[in-house]
Amino acid sequence: MAHRPVGAGSSFTFTAGAATTSSAFSVQSSVLRVVAVGGAAHVAIGVNPTATNTDYYVPAGDTVTLGLTKASNRVVGVTTGTTTIVTVPEGTQVPFGIGDYVTLTVTGQSYYNFTHQQVLSIDTSAGVGGYYQTRMTVNYNSSGIATAFSATDASVVVSNKISAYGVGSGTLYFQQVQITGQA
Repeated sequence: MAHRPVGAGSSFTFTAGAATTSSAFSVQSSVLRVVAVGGAAHVAIGVNPTATNTDYYVPAGDTVTLGLTKASNRVVGVTTGTTTIVTVPEGTQVPFGIGDYVTLTVTGQSYYNFTHQQVLSIDTSAGVGGYYQTRMTVNYNSSGIATAFSATDASVVVSNKISAYGVGSGTLYFQQVQITGQA
């Protein structure tokens, strides 16, 4: 089986008997390759996970592949305020649920960018004089942005973190991959 790396990998150290959690990463693949070096660890993946000794076990020196759920969409509008409203194209829907965490990337207007913010609500209603696109409200304060949204290339993607509870002390390396072929 061959692995094709997706994006940049990352790592963090963990200690025996304690949980350590990574920074957020945008989910770009359905597979996360995880390696525990120096000590074994239990791992958990989610929006704000804290691994415990009952989570998935990764033996020291071994590699495991864990599943992720990808979700993303193009963005056609952003309404600023104490919460931020993200609008996706007409005819599509927001592929996230309430409670998911998302990352917004806006080419050419990077001041709109945010990382790992919680989805508070999804609005699919349409009416006369109203919006005909699906919109979501995100728990991100963008009220300081005064420039109108005009980007032609913007996207929103689900984001996660990985946590390791150390059986020993070591380093957890993780990389999103695509798996091709069979062994």
